[in-house]
Amino acid sequence: METSAATQPANGTVHPPEPRTLAQTTAFHAEHRPDTPAVICEGRTLTYADLHRESDRVAHALRAAGLVPGDRVAYLGKESEHYYEILFGCAKSGTVLVPVNWRLTAPEVSHILGDSGTRLLFLEDEFAPIVEGMATAPPETVVRLSDIEARKAEHTSVQTEFEATPDTPFAQLYTSGTTGLPKGVVLAHRSFFAIRDALASEGLDWIDWRPGDIALVGIPGFHIGGLWWATQNFNAGTTVVAMRAFAARRAVDLIRDLGITTACVVPAMLRMMLTEPGITAKDFATLRKTVYGGSPISEALLEESLAVLDCEFAQIYGLTETGNTAVCLPPAAHVPGGSLMQAAGHPYPGVRAKVIDGEGRELPPGAVGEVCLHTPARMIEYWGLPDKTAETLVDGWIHTGDAGYVDVDGYVFIRDRIKDAILVAGENVYPAEIENVLEGHPGVAEAVVVGAPDERWGEYVHAFIVPDPEQQPTPRDLHTYLVPQLASFKLPARYEFIDHVPRNPSGKILRRELRDRFWNDSARKVN
Repeated sequence: METSAATQPANGTVHPPEPRTLAQTTAFHAEHRPDTPAVICEGRTLTYADLHRESDRVAHALRAAGLVPGDRVAYLGKESEHYYEILFGCAKSGTVLVPVNWRLTAPEVSHILGDSGTRLLFLEDEFAPIVEGMATAPPETVVRLSDIEARKAEHTSVQTEFEATPDTPFAQLYTSGTTGLPKGVVLAHRSFFAIRDALASEGLDWIDWRPGDIALVGIPGFHIGGLWWATQNFNAGTTVVAMRAFAARRAVDLIRDLGITTACVVPAMLRMMLTEPGITAKDFATLRKTVYGGSPISEALLEESLAVLDCEFAQIYGLTETGNTAVCLPPAAHVPGGSLMQAAGHPYPGVRAKVIDGEGRELPPGAVGEVCLHTPARMIEYWGLPDKTAETLVDGWIHTGDAGYVDVDGYVFIRDRIKDAILVAGENVYPAEIENVLEGHPGVAEAVVVGAPDERWGEYVHAFIVPDPEQQPTPRDLHTYLVPQLASFKLPARYEFIDHVPRNPSGKILRRELRDRFWNDSARKVN
């Protein structure tokens, strides 16, 4: 269902018909709502006219620097108006945005820049030491954000002469894998329009965007949730309030002081806001809808959030590989004590979910197996990894690696993970990566990492260590060794020394045996 700006649905939901790619978004809104604030960040405001003009200048500068459609452009910095200028500048020039997690270490950043073949890096000054600390050479062109205005001014007349299609690659986000090396998930423009169109096609307001909405983006832009939520609001012509980094007190202040109406958060952010001293329901009075996802949420936290925030809630479930959300638990299903409160949600119109066994056969409702999702927002590929792509994307179906079931009404329930990922505050952490680094310590003979439940972060990283017979490292020794090599959210919170690693007769590590003792009292083996 497409509507024009003059014929919006009765409920006020915004579904602009014109933009079909992010390259068209700012031009459309610069024409229809030029003076509407597009981005607010730390007191600075860009209107849609500003965002269109400045992203044009970025696009011209990229082409003047010799970049051509398909070239990778990385961004290493926190959220700001510059990030969104660069985002749309990439869309307009046909280059592919590679947002880099600013919490990563020099070796991790080096891998992403090298694997993606990044030709130009936009670098916030704060993170220059990371690039300087890389063992490999930086990309051929590095542009400091402190110099970006001067660089844009040099090339105002250069033409981009590029027209994106819905299938044109737009972004490459890195997500870790069981091999320990992050994989580049390539997403097309359609990934950022498909779910909006699916909702509009059925007139559903599970997630909606209305005139005058002011949206909080608390999830960082290197995460698919943050990138997706921001682009949905830009596509709808609403106002995005960008946080350079999430801080609970600051988030509450922004909601109250700016009259924020919608927000997208991970459960850990909800918990942190609710535990801030002095917080009351009045602080959230302007909120009409909260979208949450990134990790499962406890019923206790959800019920407290419903009571205090007193607004509609929508849960989203998906992966970077599905272009973010593929399944939604709509507001009407958020009934305290209701049977659906533990569901991940229902597929959107045009999205299908199925559960398969180890042989690939589809299972009946209620049977637990691997959850697979078929969505028009799905990834194009893992960059440079055709074999890995073929394992995950099969006949249009994304194999999630999550274990769960689909009930008779089509609701998806997640019960465990087939893959070994640990979810720390919505961030995927993979044991193999940490184990590989740990086993480089001279005092570690073997290491096994699992996720254990944590009330604040969802899960924490628990490391089992078989020490070398000649020396016994302390937790402090291991922590000190890991700090320069791994991002802080990947660091084990606890170390446990054991005599041997349990294995089956074929020599495979019995990871589940180590992990399950932390989860014996939990109905779900994710938190």
